[in-house]
Amino acid sequence: MKELKQKNFDVICIGRAGVDLYGQQIGGRLEDMGSFAKYVGGSPTNTAIGTARLGLKPAMLRRVGDEHMGRFIRETMEAEGVDTRQVITDPHRLTAMVLLGIQDKEHFPLIFYRENCADMGLCEDDIDPNFISQAHAVLVSGTHLSTPSVAAASHKAMKLARANDSKVVLDIDYRPNLWNLAGHGEGESRFIADQGVSRHLQNYLGDCDLIVGTEEEFHIAGGSENTLAALSRVRELTDAVLVCKRGAMG
Repeated sequence: MKELKQKNFDVICIGRAGVDLYGQQIGGRLEDMGSFAKYVGGSPTNTAIGTARLGLKPAMLRRVGDEHMGRFIRETMEAEGVDTRQVITDPHRLTAMVLLGIQDKEHFPLIFYRENCADMGLCEDDIDPNFISQAHAVLVSGTHLSTPSVAAASHKAMKLARANDSKVVLDIDYRPNLWNLAGHGEGESRFIADQGVSRHLQNYLGDCDLIVGTEEEFHIAGGSENTLAALSRVRELTDAVLVCKRGAMG
């Protein structure tokens, strides 16, 4: 009989971890911002904090820089009740940062400062099988499938989760310029079609139990700008529960 591992965490979140600097002059261009408020950011980080606030037991697995912003992320997560024992301090890379603004109802300009950042330094050796086995679920960010080394680390975590009867969650988390499809000034862009990215993402869908994304994110995962066609293609590749977020439409 297979020995059951004790599950100490409801979810382990793997992926983006950065500092968001939000411009405080609402209604202006990012060029016109004069002051910023500081928050932790990155969708997996937000998920970990959100689940902790709901009374669950989340943990983080990622890298942060050996500097002020890395310590800010670690200390903020600890204060929120997120287990950070597998948050690795990277001595060679800086913590990611994002500058954001709210210009109007349609425009939310932002700039990603993520080139060779700490969280993208995650490697297979960082994935501890014993740690992964302690989770009821492992959440992976699609951004962490965008380069070979961090994709290998993420896929290792996914396979270990399935081997230990844990659920695998994929947050598609698609930003074109994080896949080198748009320029530095186009961080606001939410969708650029690319069949290479679609085929790459599709390699991982069969290992998932839950896939979450916006309509645009399912467009890239399914390789079609028709939402129903994209969802149908994803369904061909996985038995996972699919959650398609539609903003104000529900």
